[in-house]
Amino acid sequence: MSITQEFRLDGARALITGASQGIGRATALALAEAGAHVGLCARNGPALEEVAREISDLGREAVVVPGDLREPSTAANAVDATAAALGGLDLLVHNAGGPHTDADGSMVLRPVTETSDEEWRGVVDLNLLAAVRLCRAAHPHLRRSERACVLLMSSAAALVAVPGMESYGAVKSALLSYTRSLAVAWSGDGIRVNALCPGWVRTQLTRPVHGTEAMAGAALTNVPMRRWGGVEDVTGPAVFLCSPAAAFVTGQYLAVDGGLSAFPAMPQPAPPQEAPHE
Repeated sequence: MSITQEFRLDGARALITGASQGIGRATALALAEAGAHVGLCARNGPALEEVAREISDLGREAVVVPGDLREPSTAANAVDATAAALGGLDLLVHNAGGPHTDADGSMVLRPVTETSDEEWRGVVDLNLLAAVRLCRAAHPHLRRSERACVLLMSSAAALVAVPGMESYGAVKSALLSYTRSLAVAWSGDGIRVNALCPGWVRTQLTRPVHGTEAMAGAALTNVPMRRWGGVEDVTGPAVFLCSPAAAFVTGQYLAVDGGLSAFPAMPQPAPPQEAPHE
């Protein structure tokens, strides 16, 4: 197999959650462009239909399975419907998730003392319990695959402090622990399990930050590359981790954050003061 072929996903059968917009939508299209047939899960059915049409235009099959992954039955329904339509399942990408959001789907930043148990439960259900339910439902299908891979979308918030999003950071950190444990537990079944940790990426979710000049600049203070990420910055690493090129990679996370999670740059010393003239 040539090096370019190692990054191909021809004939792979994938399910991606949160596929209606942002990173999830871009990743679904990237998987299809690399050769995969894709099951699409998110709450917004009409938006999923649009993504499905784009995938069909690429010559791949697309399966639309609308649902809210905070509901216990949605994960198994999405897995089983995708596997039934595509004849099996090789790749599971759990991208759906995020901190507490407002009605427009934008993140809400607030002091932890002002958060409620209900908000925390919502973040846990969507980011962590949904991953557990999806993996549990997918395991019987994945163990029959010769190219099985699980990719869980964590966050740079799992690696650095982000005040105002304590619940999100804590749950995404737990997802990394789950990734490592699952990778070891399922290695005997030939199933690889890895995670991605995106940093500040321009999406609807992060609009309250990147949409405000002062906040957008502050967010980049500890990003060595000094720019916001685009969804296209995440799709390449996602395809890599799902592809044969990463066949010997499991139990790992890859930070896609412009260097945010690296040790912050030391502050520059003030220039020396000239001695006063006498």
